[in-house]
Amino acid sequence: MRRWMKLIALLGAMALVIAACGDSEGESTTTAGGGDGGSGEDPSTVECEVDEVDGDLAFYNWSEYIDPELISAFETEYGVDVIEDFYESNEAMLAQLQAGAVYDLIVPSDYMVGIMIEEGLLLPLDQDAIPNLSNLAEEFVNPPYDPTGEYSAAYQWGTTGLGVNISEVGEDFEPSWALVFDPDLTSTFSGGVSLLNDPRETMGAALKYLGYSLNSTSEEELQEAADLIAAAKANIAAFDSDQYDENLVTGEVAVSHGYSGNFFTAFADTDDPDNWAYVIPEEGGTVWIDNMAVPAVAESPCTAHPFINYLLDAETGAALTNWNYYASPNAAAEEFILEEVLTDETIYPSDDLMQKLEIIKDTGDFEIQYNDFYQLARS
Repeated sequence: MRRWMKLIALLGAMALVIAACGDSEGESTTTAGGGDGGSGEDPSTVECEVDEVDGDLAFYNWSEYIDPELISAFETEYGVDVIEDFYESNEAMLAQLQAGAVYDLIVPSDYMVGIMIEEGLLLPLDQDAIPNLSNLAEEFVNPPYDPTGEYSAAYQWGTTGLGVNISEVGEDFEPSWALVFDPDLTSTFSGGVSLLNDPRETMGAALKYLGYSLNSTSEEELQEAADLIAAAKANIAAFDSDQYDENLVTGEVAVSHGYSGNFFTAFADTDDPDNWAYVIPEEGGTVWIDNMAVPAVAESPCTAHPFINYLLDAETGAALTNWNYYASPNAAAEEFILEEVLTDETIYPSDDLMQKLEIIKDTGDFEIQYNDFYQLARS
Protein backbone atom coordinates (compact mmCIF):
# COMPACT_ATOMS: atom_id res chain seq x y z
CA MET A 1 0.00 0.00 0.00
CA ARG A 2 1.21 3.51 -0.82
CA ARG A 3 1.29 4.68 2.79
CA TRP A 4 4.19 2.28 3.45
CA MET A 5 6.42 3.44 0.61
CA LYS A 6 8.11 6.43 2.23
CA LEU A 7 8.54 4.51 5.49
CA ILE A 8 10.35 1.82 3.50
CA ALA A 9 12.63 4.49 2.06
CA LEU A 10 13.34 5.91 5.53
CA LEU A 11 14.15 2.46 6.86
CA GLY A 12 16.45 1.92 3.89
CA ALA A 13 18.28 5.14 4.66
CA MET A 14 18.62 4.04 8.26
CA ALA A 15 20.14 0.75 7.08
CA LEU A 16 22.82 2.65 5.16
CA VAL A 17 23.69 4.67 8.25
CA ILE A 18 23.96 1.54 10.38
CA ALA A 19 26.13 -0.16 7.76
CA ALA A 20 28.39 2.88 7.67
CA CYS A 21 28.93 2.52 11.39
CA GLY A 22 30.38 -0.97 10.96
CA ASP A 23 33.97 -1.90 11.62
CA SER A 24 36.81 -1.79 9.10
CA GLU A 25 35.72 -5.16 7.69
CA GLY A 26 32.26 -3.76 6.97
CA GLU A 27 30.40 -5.65 9.69
CA SER A 28 27.56 -3.97 11.53
CA THR A 29 28.14 -2.72 15.06
CA THR A 30 24.68 -3.83 16.20
CA THR A 31 25.87 -7.18 17.54
CA ALA A 32 24.68 -7.90 21.09
CA GLY A 33 27.24 -7.09 23.73
CA GLY A 34 29.50 -5.39 21.21
CA GLY A 35 29.35 -1.89 22.69
CA ASP A 36 31.68 -0.44 25.27
CA GLY A 37 28.80 -0.27 27.75
CA GLY A 38 27.85 -3.93 27.29
CA SER A 39 29.02 -7.07 28.99
CA GLY A 40 31.11 -8.19 26.04
CA GLU A 41 29.11 -11.44 25.84
CA ASP A 42 25.90 -12.35 24.06
CA PRO A 43 22.89 -12.38 26.39
CA SER A 44 21.51 -15.79 27.31
CA THR A 45 18.92 -17.37 25.09
CA VAL A 46 15.54 -18.67 26.19
CA GLU A 47 13.41 -21.50 24.86
CA CYS A 48 9.66 -21.27 25.40
CA GLU A 49 6.70 -23.27 24.20
CA VAL A 50 3.80 -21.52 22.52
CA ASP A 51 1.56 -20.06 25.26
CA GLU A 52 4.03 -20.99 28.01
CA VAL A 53 4.10 -18.68 31.03
CA ASP A 54 6.68 -18.66 33.80
CA GLY A 55 5.35 -16.04 36.19
CA ASP A 56 3.71 -12.63 36.29
CA LEU A 57 4.72 -10.08 33.67
CA ALA A 58 6.59 -6.89 34.65
CA PHE A 59 5.72 -4.59 31.74
CA TYR A 60 7.62 -1.31 31.27
CA ASN A 61 5.82 0.83 28.71
CA TRP A 62 4.98 4.36 27.61
CA SER A 63 1.91 5.74 29.40
CA GLU A 64 -1.57 5.50 27.85
CA TYR A 65 -0.30 3.14 25.17
CA ILE A 66 -2.47 0.06 25.65
CA ASP A 67 -6.14 -0.51 26.40
CA PRO A 68 -6.43 -1.81 29.99
CA GLU A 69 -9.13 -4.20 28.76
CA LEU A 70 -6.57 -5.92 26.52
CA ILE A 71 -4.33 -6.47 29.51
CA SER A 72 -7.23 -7.77 31.60
CA ALA A 73 -8.19 -10.23 28.86
CA PHE A 74 -4.62 -11.54 28.71
CA GLU A 75 -4.46 -11.91 32.51
CA THR A 76 -7.71 -13.89 32.51
CA GLU A 77 -6.68 -16.14 29.64
CA TYR A 78 -3.21 -16.95 31.00
CA GLY A 79 -3.78 -16.77 34.76
CA VAL A 80 -1.01 -14.22 35.40
CA ASP A 81 -0.84 -10.61 36.52
CA VAL A 82 0.61 -7.86 34.34
CA ILE A 83 2.34 -5.26 36.48
CA GLU A 84 2.75 -2.03 34.53
CA ASP A 85 5.31 0.70 35.04
CA PHE A 86 5.81 3.70 32.79
CA TYR A 87 8.65 5.83 31.43
CA GLU A 88 8.81 9.24 29.75
CA SER A 89 11.60 8.67 27.24
CA ASN A 90 13.77 5.97 25.74
CA GLU A 91 16.74 7.41 27.61
CA ALA A 92 14.90 7.21 30.95
CA MET A 93 14.02 3.57 30.27
CA LEU A 94 17.61 2.76 29.30
CA ALA A 95 18.96 4.41 32.44
CA GLN A 96 16.64 2.32 34.62
CA LEU A 97 17.77 -0.94 33.04
CA GLN A 98 21.42 0.06 33.24
CA ALA A 99 20.85 0.82 36.95
CA GLY A 100 19.59 -2.73 37.54
CA ALA A 101 15.80 -2.45 37.18
CA VAL A 102 14.21 -5.77 36.21
CA TYR A 103 11.39 -5.98 33.67
CA ASP A 104 10.10 -8.77 31.45
CA LEU A 105 8.89 -6.68 28.52
CA ILE A 106 9.74 -3.18 27.30
CA VAL A 107 8.72 -1.00 24.34
CA PRO A 108 11.83 0.79 23.00
CA SER A 109 11.76 2.91 19.86
CA ASP A 110 13.69 2.05 16.72
CA TYR A 111 17.07 3.65 17.43
CA MET A 112 16.99 2.54 21.07
CA VAL A 113 16.56 -1.10 20.03
CA GLY A 114 19.89 -0.86 18.19
CA ILE A 115 21.59 0.72 21.21
CA MET A 116 20.27 -1.96 23.56
CA ILE A 117 21.31 -4.78 21.25
CA GLU A 118 24.82 -3.39 21.11
CA GLU A 119 24.97 -3.09 24.89
CA GLY A 120 23.80 -6.67 25.39
CA LEU A 121 20.64 -5.59 27.21
CA LEU A 122 18.12 -7.59 25.18
CA LEU A 123 17.31 -11.27 25.07
CA PRO A 124 16.91 -12.91 21.66
CA LEU A 125 13.28 -13.83 21.12
CA ASP A 126 12.25 -17.44 20.67
CA GLN A 127 10.43 -16.81 17.41
CA ASP A 128 8.91 -20.30 17.37
CA ALA A 129 6.94 -19.26 20.47
CA ILE A 130 5.52 -16.20 18.66
CA PRO A 131 3.69 -17.60 15.59
CA ASN A 132 1.85 -14.30 15.05
CA LEU A 133 5.10 -12.68 13.98
CA SER A 134 3.91 -13.75 10.53
CA ASN A 135 1.18 -11.09 10.78
CA LEU A 136 3.70 -8.23 10.59
CA ALA A 137 3.84 -6.30 7.33
CA GLU A 138 6.99 -7.10 5.39
CA GLU A 139 8.32 -3.58 5.95
CA PHE A 140 8.58 -4.25 9.70
CA VAL A 141 10.38 -7.60 9.45
CA ASN A 142 14.16 -7.47 10.00
CA PRO A 143 14.32 -3.66 10.29
CA PRO A 144 17.70 -1.86 10.07
CA TYR A 145 17.93 -1.36 13.84
CA ASP A 146 17.43 -5.13 14.34
CA PRO A 147 18.57 -6.52 10.98
CA THR A 148 18.13 -10.17 11.88
CA GLY A 149 14.82 -9.59 13.64
CA GLU A 150 16.05 -11.59 16.61
CA TYR A 151 15.47 -9.08 19.37
CA SER A 152 12.28 -7.16 18.68
CA ALA A 153 8.78 -7.21 17.22
CA ALA A 154 7.10 -4.01 16.01
CA TYR A 155 4.34 -2.74 18.31
CA GLN A 156 2.98 0.52 16.79
CA TRP A 157 4.26 3.41 14.70
CA GLY A 158 3.35 7.05 14.50
CA THR A 159 4.52 10.64 14.40
CA THR A 160 5.48 13.39 16.81
CA GLY A 161 3.98 16.83 16.32
CA LEU A 162 1.88 19.51 18.00
CA GLY A 163 -1.53 19.46 19.65
CA VAL A 164 -3.26 22.83 19.33
CA ASN A 165 -6.14 24.52 21.16
CA ILE A 166 -7.81 26.27 18.20
CA SER A 167 -9.88 28.63 20.34
CA GLU A 168 -6.65 29.90 21.88
CA VAL A 169 -4.39 29.94 18.84
CA GLY A 170 -6.97 30.77 16.16
CA GLU A 171 -8.21 28.84 13.15
CA ASP A 172 -5.68 30.27 10.68
CA PHE A 173 -2.50 29.34 12.54
CA GLU A 174 0.58 28.24 10.62
CA PRO A 175 1.49 24.60 11.38
CA SER A 176 5.05 25.42 12.42
CA TRP A 177 7.41 24.68 15.29
CA ALA A 178 7.19 28.46 15.85
CA LEU A 179 4.08 27.60 17.89
CA VAL A 180 6.41 26.42 20.66
CA PHE A 181 9.74 28.13 19.88
CA ASP A 182 8.88 31.72 18.86
CA PRO A 183 8.61 33.83 22.06
CA ASP A 184 6.75 36.59 20.20
CA LEU A 185 4.04 34.05 19.42
CA THR A 186 4.02 31.90 22.54
CA SER A 187 3.86 34.92 24.84
CA THR A 188 0.36 35.60 23.48
CA PHE A 189 -0.94 32.19 24.62
CA SER A 190 -2.51 31.95 28.05
CA GLY A 191 -0.78 29.12 29.90
CA GLY A 192 2.08 28.93 27.42
CA VAL A 193 3.20 25.69 25.77
CA SER A 194 4.74 22.34 26.70
CA LEU A 195 7.57 20.29 25.22
CA LEU A 196 8.32 16.61 25.62
CA ASN A 197 10.72 15.66 28.37
CA ASP A 198 12.81 13.75 25.86
CA PRO A 199 16.30 14.79 24.67
CA ARG A 200 16.07 13.37 21.16
CA GLU A 201 12.50 14.48 20.47
CA THR A 202 12.79 18.01 21.85
CA MET A 203 16.27 18.71 20.52
CA GLY A 204 15.09 17.16 17.24
CA ALA A 205 12.10 19.52 17.05
CA ALA A 206 14.37 22.52 17.58
CA LEU A 207 16.78 21.24 14.92
CA LYS A 208 13.95 20.82 12.40
CA TYR A 209 12.72 24.37 13.10
CA LEU A 210 16.25 25.63 12.40
CA GLY A 211 16.35 23.72 9.13
CA TYR A 212 18.67 20.93 10.27
CA SER A 213 18.33 17.17 10.45
CA LEU A 214 17.02 15.84 13.75
CA ASN A 215 19.94 13.38 13.55
CA SER A 216 22.58 16.12 13.34
CA THR A 217 26.04 15.30 14.70
CA SER A 218 27.21 18.91 14.61
CA GLU A 219 27.90 20.41 18.02
CA GLU A 220 27.36 23.86 16.54
CA GLU A 221 23.86 22.90 15.36
CA LEU A 222 23.02 21.31 18.70
CA GLN A 223 24.19 24.47 20.45
CA GLU A 224 21.83 26.50 18.23
CA ALA A 225 18.99 24.15 19.10
CA ALA A 226 19.76 24.38 22.83
CA ASP A 227 19.89 28.18 22.60
CA LEU A 228 16.51 28.18 20.82
CA ILE A 229 14.91 26.10 23.58
CA ALA A 230 16.51 28.26 26.29
CA ALA A 231 15.23 31.44 24.63
CA ALA A 232 11.70 30.01 24.54
CA LYS A 233 11.76 28.85 28.17
CA ALA A 234 9.85 31.81 29.61
CA ASN A 235 6.71 30.56 27.89
CA ILE A 236 7.33 26.82 28.29
CA ALA A 237 5.02 25.71 31.09
CA ALA A 238 6.42 22.18 31.30
CA PHE A 239 8.77 19.59 29.86
CA ASP A 240 6.40 16.66 30.12
CA SER A 241 6.04 13.32 28.34
CA ASP A 242 3.22 11.98 30.49
CA GLN A 243 0.39 14.51 30.93
CA TYR A 244 0.99 16.70 27.87
CA ASP A 245 -2.29 15.70 26.19
CA GLU A 246 -4.36 16.19 29.32
CA ASN A 247 -2.72 19.53 30.05
CA LEU A 248 -3.71 20.69 26.57
CA VAL A 249 -7.39 19.71 26.72
CA THR A 250 -7.82 21.04 30.27
CA GLY A 251 -6.50 24.45 29.22
CA GLU A 252 -3.24 24.32 31.14
CA VAL A 253 -1.35 25.02 27.90
CA ALA A 254 -2.36 26.28 24.44
CA VAL A 255 0.04 24.14 22.40
CA SER A 256 1.62 20.84 23.36
CA HIS A 257 4.45 18.80 21.82
CA GLY A 258 3.63 15.11 21.80
CA TYR A 259 2.67 11.88 20.09
CA SER A 260 -0.14 11.67 17.56
CA GLY A 261 -2.33 8.95 19.04
CA ASN A 262 -2.36 10.35 22.56
CA PHE A 263 -3.75 13.62 21.23
CA PHE A 264 -6.48 11.92 19.20
CA THR A 265 -7.60 9.95 22.26
CA ALA A 266 -7.65 13.09 24.43
CA PHE A 267 -9.54 15.12 21.81
CA ALA A 268 -12.21 12.44 21.43
CA ASP A 269 -12.92 12.57 25.17
CA THR A 270 -13.68 16.33 25.18
CA ASP A 271 -17.06 18.02 24.78
CA ASP A 272 -15.87 19.76 21.61
CA PRO A 273 -13.42 17.57 19.65
CA ASP A 274 -13.41 20.10 16.78
CA ASN A 275 -11.69 22.66 19.02
CA TRP A 276 -8.48 20.69 18.86
CA ALA A 277 -6.01 19.86 16.12
CA TYR A 278 -2.96 17.67 15.73
CA VAL A 279 -0.47 18.93 13.17
CA ILE A 280 2.88 17.85 11.84
CA PRO A 281 4.84 21.12 11.52
CA GLU A 282 5.68 22.29 8.02
CA GLU A 283 9.40 22.08 8.82
CA GLY A 284 9.03 18.34 9.43
CA GLY A 285 9.25 16.08 12.44
CA THR A 286 9.69 12.55 13.71
CA VAL A 287 8.23 9.28 12.48
CA TRP A 288 8.98 6.40 14.82
CA ILE A 289 8.48 2.67 15.27
CA ASP A 290 8.03 1.30 18.77
CA ASN A 291 8.91 -2.33 19.41
CA MET A 292 8.37 -5.08 21.94
CA ALA A 293 11.57 -6.52 23.40
CA VAL A 294 12.59 -8.71 26.33
CA PRO A 295 15.39 -7.43 28.60
CA ALA A 296 18.27 -9.82 29.18
CA VAL A 297 17.52 -9.70 32.94
CA ALA A 298 13.87 -10.70 32.56
CA GLU A 299 12.60 -13.00 35.33
CA SER A 300 9.56 -14.20 33.33
CA PRO A 301 10.82 -14.20 29.74
CA CYS A 302 8.47 -16.95 28.62
CA THR A 303 5.41 -15.00 29.81
CA ALA A 304 6.59 -12.13 27.61
CA HIS A 305 6.36 -14.37 24.53
CA PRO A 306 2.59 -15.17 24.66
CA PHE A 307 1.96 -11.51 25.48
CA ILE A 308 3.83 -10.43 22.33
CA ASN A 309 1.99 -13.11 20.38
CA TYR A 310 -1.34 -11.93 21.80
CA LEU A 311 -0.70 -8.33 20.75
CA LEU A 312 0.30 -9.51 17.27
CA ASP A 313 -3.00 -11.32 16.80
CA ALA A 314 -4.95 -9.67 13.95
CA GLU A 315 -8.01 -8.69 15.97
CA THR A 316 -6.03 -7.72 19.05
CA GLY A 317 -3.68 -5.61 16.95
CA ALA A 318 -6.66 -3.84 15.40
CA ALA A 319 -8.23 -3.28 18.82
CA LEU A 320 -4.96 -1.70 19.96
CA THR A 321 -4.94 0.75 17.04
CA ASN A 322 -8.66 1.50 17.33
CA TRP A 323 -8.04 2.39 20.99
CA ASN A 324 -4.79 4.37 20.88
CA TYR A 325 -5.04 5.80 17.34
CA TYR A 326 -1.49 4.83 16.38
CA ALA A 327 -0.69 3.15 13.08
CA SER A 328 -0.34 -0.62 13.18
CA PRO A 329 2.59 -2.58 11.71
CA ASN A 330 0.27 -5.61 11.68
CA ALA A 331 -0.82 -6.32 8.10
CA ALA A 332 -3.33 -8.94 9.22
CA ALA A 333 -5.00 -6.38 11.50
CA GLU A 334 -5.90 -3.93 8.73
CA GLU A 335 -9.23 -5.55 7.87
CA PHE A 336 -10.37 -4.99 11.47
CA ILE A 337 -9.12 -1.40 11.84
CA LEU A 338 -11.78 1.30 11.59
CA GLU A 339 -11.93 2.87 8.12
CA GLU A 340 -11.85 6.34 9.65
CA VAL A 341 -8.51 5.46 11.22
CA LEU A 342 -6.98 3.86 8.13
CA THR A 343 -7.85 6.85 5.95
CA ASP A 344 -6.74 9.55 8.41
CA GLU A 345 -3.47 10.99 7.07
CA THR A 346 -2.46 12.27 10.50
CA ILE A 347 -2.39 8.60 11.61
CA TYR A 348 -1.26 6.96 8.36
CA PRO A 349 0.65 9.83 6.68
CA SER A 350 0.62 10.22 2.92
CA ASP A 351 3.81 9.81 0.92
CA ASP A 352 4.04 13.61 0.54
CA LEU A 353 3.78 14.12 4.28
CA MET A 354 6.26 11.34 5.01
CA GLN A 355 8.86 13.21 2.95
CA LYS A 356 9.05 15.79 5.75
CA LEU A 357 9.68 13.20 8.44
CA GLU A 358 12.80 11.49 9.78
CA ILE A 359 13.35 8.41 11.89
CA ILE A 360 15.55 9.08 14.92
CA LYS A 361 18.82 7.23 14.39
CA ASP A 362 21.43 6.03 16.84
CA THR A 363 24.25 8.55 16.58
CA GLY A 364 26.66 6.34 18.52
CA ASP A 365 28.93 8.14 20.94
CA PHE A 366 27.29 11.43 19.96
CA GLU A 367 24.10 10.43 21.82
CA ILE A 368 25.49 11.90 25.04
CA GLN A 369 25.71 15.28 23.33
CA TYR A 370 21.95 15.31 22.79
CA ASN A 371 21.35 14.71 26.47
CA ASP A 372 23.97 17.25 27.57
CA PHE A 373 22.70 20.02 25.31
CA TYR A 374 19.11 19.25 26.29
CA GLN A 375 19.94 19.52 29.98
CA LEU A 376 21.85 22.73 29.28
CA ALA A 377 18.82 24.21 27.51
CA ARG A 378 16.55 23.36 30.44
CA SER A 379 18.86 24.63 33.18
